[in-house]
Amino acid sequence: MSDPTQDHVGLTDTFASRRYFRKFEVITVHLLRVAATMEAEGAISKQEVRIVSRYLSGLLYTFRALSMKYLLVGRDTGRFFGSLAMDKRDSGFPVAAELLTMANDAQQAQVHLANMPSEDDLKTDMVRTIIGDREIPTKLQFALSQRLYYEELLKGELFWARNDPECHWIGNEGERRKFMIHWAVYDSQINLPVIYLMQLEDSGKTALPKDQRRWPEVQAHLMAQSLGGLKLVTIAKGFDQDFDDLHPKHLRRIHVGPMYSSAYTEQSGPLRQVLEDAQAPQGQDWALAWTMEELDSAEVVEERAGWFSTVEREVFALDPFGGQGAETGATRTQRSIILPQRPFQVLAERNPPGFGDVQKFVVSKTGQVLRY
Repeated sequence: MSDPTQDHVGLTDTFASRRYFRKFEVITVHLLRVAATMEAEGAISKQEVRIVSRYLSGLLYTFRALSMKYLLVGRDTGRFFGSLAMDKRDSGFPVAAELLTMANDAQQAQVHLANMPSEDDLKTDMVRTIIGDREIPTKLQFALSQRLYYEELLKGELFWARNDPECHWIGNEGERRKFMIHWAVYDSQINLPVIYLMQLEDSGKTALPKDQRRWPEVQAHLMAQSLGGLKLVTIAKGFDQDFDDLHPKHLRRIHVGPMYSSAYTEQSGPLRQVLEDAQAPQGQDWALAWTMEELDSAEVVEERAGWFSTVEREVFALDPFGGQGAETGATRTQRSIILPQRPFQVLAERNPPGFGDVQKFVVSKTGQVLRY
């Protein structure tokens, strides 16, 4: 097993760092188009697309904030402030510690901004330095980049290391209320964003989001179970056992990533070879994989609870034909990949084993997303 510290690299070159963030901004915008394509095909509901798109937009804002923080990386700013730590081996994404630091910075953003010169003052000083002193105002540029970073954090709506559960009413099933709960984490084991969506029925007296006892317990339970290593069936069964009057009917998990890029990452496997062979121009030498797992409740059974009462328990449908049979712990697993045209052509020509059942979303030169 490789040493994780050897798999993390700091982007210390100014232009490499900026290209990296630009690449992620482009990829995230394409992902939003992919979500819309999946909705049009009926693979995911309109409400789920809205939720997933919100998390993807949050990722876009997170990368934008980090790009401001590290805008002057590699330049002599007069003080050491490090460089973006990136997982080059497994995910191609920033390491989770970057998001934890960002959350801490957000707590103190107001204080930092109160002690900083305004954007106009900094720009005026820059002009004075360029014209009067005939120098590049690197220190002032750095001060402005940090100001813009804290302003991005204050705007909110970012993707954090932990994005706590939210609950939305979606209708009634007889006398029961139906809710959609969604939450997301930046998994520190794999350095990837992971999005969860759960549909459940509530047979409790008080609606779940208004229940001052159950709702905090549900939030704490779900966040504690948000580990990429856990199977969906393990998460769903644990939830079903812990909450007698909440009945999980459908659970969806989306792993966003890894990102492959011949310029930045060192993952092994066919995609690395595809990107090398494609020799795509700058900005088109990437591929982003993601996986969507789903778990459905197949039926309900009644179990005794004490002497005189029974409780409902869900029986979940496991895919008998999955890659490892019931070992997948899901009803369905769909792997997908999004990539520009040139790498896709090489992938189609080489046709490496294991890619037959992978959905391919191809980005055209005009920015359209087409599914193959």
